[in-house]
Amino acid sequence: MTNDQQSMTHDPYLITLGVRVASGLAKLTTERRERHRRFLLSRQQADGGFKGREGDSDLYYTSFAVRGLAVLGGLTADEAQHVGKFLGSFDWRRLHVIDLISWLYSVLVTQSFGGPDLLANEPSDWPDQIAAKLESVRTTDGGYAKSAEGAIGSTYHSFLTVMTYELLDRKPPKPNKLGQFLFDRQRDDGGFVEIAPMKTSGTNPTAAAAVLLRRLGFADEQLTIDLRDFLKQVCSDEGGFQANTRIPFADGLSTFTSLLVAQDFGLDRFQDLASIEAFITQQLEFPTGGFRGASWDEQADVEYTFYGLGVLGLLGAPTSPSLPTPAP
Repeated sequence: MTNDQQSMTHDPYLITLGVRVASGLAKLTTERRERHRRFLLSRQQADGGFKGREGDSDLYYTSFAVRGLAVLGGLTADEAQHVGKFLGSFDWRRLHVIDLISWLYSVLVTQSFGGPDLLANEPSDWPDQIAAKLESVRTTDGGYAKSAEGAIGSTYHSFLTVMTYELLDRKPPKPNKLGQFLFDRQRDDGGFVEIAPMKTSGTNPTAAAAVLLRRLGFADEQLTIDLRDFLKQVCSDEGGFQANTRIPFADGLSTFTSLLVAQDFGLDRFQDLASIEAFITQQLEFPTGGFRGASWDEQADVEYTFYGLGVLGLLGAPTSPSLPTPAP
């Protein structure tokens, strides 16, 4: 077995993150968790899938609903079977990377709660086939694009690709080249951009790059300092975090990814955790269940409900940073 084909030496990040969030959410009252569970289930359609704010069942939103239900305590066997019916309607060979990871993650989670084994009848080399599909979107700059037509790599799609490799219990090929790709996306403010031509760092590309560099073994004290400095710039007076320095409001996604990076790199001691919790609970959480994306948003949806739950779960979960934290 070549170095590129060796198995991962640690559990998939998305799985461990789910366990981490679930442990924190377990500290909430049963009634509060149940409100959000009911909201998520209210978005389920007759075919077993979940919808966004409008339209029919969607694989992307179904993945977030499954993640949300899992961290709230899990799915019943009947619920897992129902979702499995929707997931079984897809041929993973036809899915692009975003939908592929949504499908694969949801399949593995629902199966663990009593759903169908949708990979049982696949050829024994199905992991090799998925890996080949992932490599088909590798770009010459070392990253991964959304599709084979993409000419330049994307920080976000590179993150999704590596997360998919981890679900296959594999490492991405040529990790050094991928690490260099990520560092080439770093800007002077310490953050990272989504694609090479961009000049303004974004919170979510920064989180994606930070997680990947840590998973690939390229994180060091200088990166930790850079991330600390960048997070200071996108911290909002609202208590949450902004998507970048040009957007004047905080949102749930950016707050979740910022807190995640802060915890992973031992930087949460620099954060006002009480203000983060107040932002999520007072501005984004609906008393009837669900979370909205930002204070100006008018309704909750499945995706932002997962991010809201994610923040509350991280705030309640113990952390054990493996990197030294810089001085203030």
